[in-house]
Amino acid sequence: MLEAPLWLINAFGVVAGLCSMSSFVPQIIKIIRERDAEGVSLHMYAVTIVGFACWTTYGVLSGSWPVAASNAVCLMLVIMIFALRLRFGG
Repeated sequence: MLEAPLWLINAFGVVAGLCSMSSFVPQIIKIIRERDAEGVSLHMYAVTIVGFACWTTYGVLSGSWPVAASNAVCLMLVIMIFALRLRFGG
């Protein structure tokens, strides 16, 4: 098996994290702009919150800063969407 250098592994982790983080931003902007979140699933975001909390914990415990940092930011973003859904959910 080919062994990649740590900087390359971390670079892929950072890119993956940036992609994950940026995927939630359009939803947040749309909800804030329209003041409507009725179509957002509370159950899906509740499960997503638990998932990102687990991934953040995994990243911390395994010493993988790209996993920990990107999932911590994603956790904050999905909590924001969840809160906006509660506020503007109709």
